[in-house]
Amino acid sequence: MYRVFLGLGSNLGNRLEYLSKAVNELSHIAKIIHLSSIYETAPVGMNSQRMFYNMVIEIESSISPRQLFEKLKVIEKQVGRTSMVHLQDREIDIDILLYDGMQYTDETITVPHPELCNRRFVLAPFAEIAPGVVHPLSGKTVITLLEQSKDRSHVDKTELGIERIQSN
Repeated sequence: MYRVFLGLGSNLGNRLEYLSKAVNELSHIAKIIHLSSIYETAPVGMNSQRMFYNMVIEIESSISPRQLFEKLKVIEKQVGRTSMVHLQDREIDIDILLYDGMQYTDETITVPHPELCNRRFVLAPFAEIAPGVVHPLSGKTVITLLEQSKDRSHVDKTELGIERIQSN
C-alpha cells in the first residue's frame, strides 16, 4: 500500500460542495486517512481573481501513480469539472502531490508534483496533516518546505470543514 497525498482545489461555483463531492468520490476508490482543514487561497500562476478553497487529503492506495491519475480525471468530470484547460478557473482540481518515498514520471504526470515545494496553498494544508513527511527530492520535511517557502500569496485557514467519509 502506498501513502498518497492529494491536493484538491476549487474556485468556481459552490467551492465547498465541489470539495465535498470530490472527497466522497475519492472514498470509493481509496481509504481516506486524513483530511486537512479548508484554506482560502489566492490564485497562483493564473490571471483569475477568484479565490480558491484548497485542501490536502491523505489516502492509502495500492495502485500506481498513472492508474490513480486516470481515476482522478474521471472523478473530476463526475464532480462537475467542465474545462480541463491548465491554469484556468475550475470547479474542481485534484492533483497527486506525493507518493510517500516514491518518484515517478511519465508523459502525463510527475510525482512528487513539480510545484509542490513552491506553493503555500498546498504546503500549508499538507503541513497540517503530515508535517514530517519528507519530500523525496529535496530531503526536507513538508513543514520545513512551508517555513522556507518564498511564496507569499494569501493562504488563510477557514473554519469550514468536510465531514470525514468512511471508505469502502
